[in-house]
Amino acid sequence: MKRKSILVIVAVVAALAVGAAVLLIKQSVANNEKTKPAAVTTLKPALTVTTTRPTASNLPITLTANGNIVAWQDASVGAEANGLRLTEVRVNVGDEVKQGQVLARFAEETIQADVAQARANVAEAEAKAQESAANGDRARRLQPTGAISAQQINQYLTAEQAGKARVQAVRATLNAQQLRMKHTQVIAPDSGVISARTATVGAVVGAGTELFRMIRQSRLEWRAEVMSEELGRMPLGAVATLTAANGAKIQGKVRMVAPTVDPQTRAALVYVDLPKDSGAKAGMFATGQFELGSSGALTVPQQAVVMRDGFTFVFQMNADHRVAQIKVATGRRLDDRVEITNGVKADTVIVASGAGFLNDGDLVKDIPQAPAATASAADK
Repeated sequence: MKRKSILVIVAVVAALAVGAAVLLIKQSVANNEKTKPAAVTTLKPALTVTTTRPTASNLPITLTANGNIVAWQDASVGAEANGLRLTEVRVNVGDEVKQGQVLARFAEETIQADVAQARANVAEAEAKAQESAANGDRARRLQPTGAISAQQINQYLTAEQAGKARVQAVRATLNAQQLRMKHTQVIAPDSGVISARTATVGAVVGAGTELFRMIRQSRLEWRAEVMSEELGRMPLGAVATLTAANGAKIQGKVRMVAPTVDPQTRAALVYVDLPKDSGAKAGMFATGQFELGSSGALTVPQQAVVMRDGFTFVFQMNADHRVAQIKVATGRRLDDRVEITNGVKADTVIVASGAGFLNDGDLVKDIPQAPAATASAADK
């Protein structure tokens, strides 16, 4: 009897356990069925973004070039007197000078003596010429009387002509010595700024030795290297904005385009006049942009363009609030706007802000952005 009771108890316990297990399985399945739609309905957007459309803008057409800032013209100021000692130097590098200003002086003692001797020779020659002229007058008066021979008359007349020639010769010598005296002063041939100096007090230099180098009229120019295929778009008078090595912005105008192209680089020089108060220095390297007009373009905010793997992308907003990554080609830039040359159309809705945090297919919440006003180069 005890054994049968034990078996009955075990059977009851087993039945209860099986029933409990079945009940748990049914409850688990029911819970899973309830949670499935909850997972779908609680899916949240990855990011809240603003959207916009490409804007028709008027962007400037520019051409970037590099080049050096150099003197418009250099002037070499040298010694014209030969073998004289330099006694005074009045200017130094960086000094502004005027045309005709005395830059340096040479010793004058030797030339002063030569000038005095030349003047004495002139006085002597003039005295002899007066005597010869008087003899010539007497010979012409006596010629009809036959008091003197024809030979003597010719001698007197020839001596008269020789006396006049002698006076002209010594006067020319005097003028030459006075010119040497004038050359003891080194004069500025034009207004400008002294860019180099080799003159040293006490030095004895020969004629033609360079003493100073100056930038004529203090004018500088930017010589930009432009490829030959771009020269046709380069009108005279075009405005160029330079960025010097020190960060300064300088504006100039195209004065001339070189008539030849370098056969090695296929580039030509474009000469751009710079204002005197630009702060530029000869020898500086500068990068600049030529303004060649303007044209229409589709632009988007700069923050809407994403760089990935060496390519540029924007994110298009689809009807299901998911974004699609689109590869685009960019062009010019103006302030915070970027030109899109290929990839999107004017009616494409794109992500304006937050694009850098998105991936293709992300679900987002969008807030439309007010369209930007049409940008115009003339307004800038």
